[in-house]
Amino acid sequence: MSVFLAKRALALVATLLIASLAIFLVLEVLPGDPALIVLGTGAQDDTLAALRRQMGLDRPMLERYLVWIADLLRGTLGESYTYGRPVADLIGERVLVSLPLAVMAILLSTAIALPLGVASAARHGRLSDTAIMGFVQLGVAVPNFWFAMLLILLFAVNLGWVPAGGFAGWEEGAGSALLSLLLPAIALALPQAAILARVTRSSVLEVMREDYVRTARAKGLTRGQALWRHGVRNALIPVVTIMGLQFSFLLAGTIIIENVFYLPGLGRLIFQAIAQRDLVVVKDLVVLLAATVILVNFLVDLSYAALDPRLRLGNGG
Repeated sequence: MSVFLAKRALALVATLLIASLAIFLVLEVLPGDPALIVLGTGAQDDTLAALRRQMGLDRPMLERYLVWIADLLRGTLGESYTYGRPVADLIGERVLVSLPLAVMAILLSTAIALPLGVASAARHGRLSDTAIMGFVQLGVAVPNFWFAMLLILLFAVNLGWVPAGGFAGWEEGAGSALLSLLLPAIALALPQAAILARVTRSSVLEVMREDYVRTARAKGLTRGQALWRHGVRNALIPVVTIMGLQFSFLLAGTIIIENVFYLPGLGRLIFQAIAQRDLVVVKDLVVLLAATVILVNFLVDLSYAALDPRLRLGNGG
């Protein structure tokens, strides 16, 4: 087990370094002067020179990269030129919206997808299986922003049960804040649940064809007992993989939904930073989101060892 953890931790660190270097180099090779982008084409030469010194553009590239990495490790993320505030403060405020939204969406997605996927696999080839997969296919095909607009029309405009957009803020109480996130979470969860249900169904069907399941059936277990005792748990590894990828997407890729519902989250922040060419915010936020994705994948790898003892024995025994 210790060897398994050491390999995964080493891969985590190496991936983080490669991702940070790639992000830094991509922003470095972009055409144009970052200082000129910030100040505009009408800026004076002495003002441009002062901003270049402030941004560290007068130093060698390697030195800028090492200073940037050192600042990230210390938690010093620089200051936004658009907002005139530390980037860490901006991210700290916005993550209080995006993280609960992602957690709500992944919980809803899992609660919908796992029962549907297992039920479809248990009734493989029957009419109910076809019906479930038909609804699932519809969920995969329809984009989440269309779901979002339908939810707004039904529950916010017509019924008036929830707000159509905006964020109440945690200072108004957890109930009001979570109510503001309910429709966006549903809009995000439905397409993800459709994907997860398909993966769950395929994985359970594959496991149910294994020899050890047939042996369990030969020993007297019913199909339902074999499904729940042997099939579901052994089918969870690909499901957990997809769940990890979905959570990363929900945290880092909610730009469209946050703009539809006018939520002040990380997706909207990076959209605004790109539109305003605030490269300091873009660089810091992208590397933090990439680190989040890598960390979630690392935790998914660790969950494999909990779900499949062969991984622990094979790497640590």
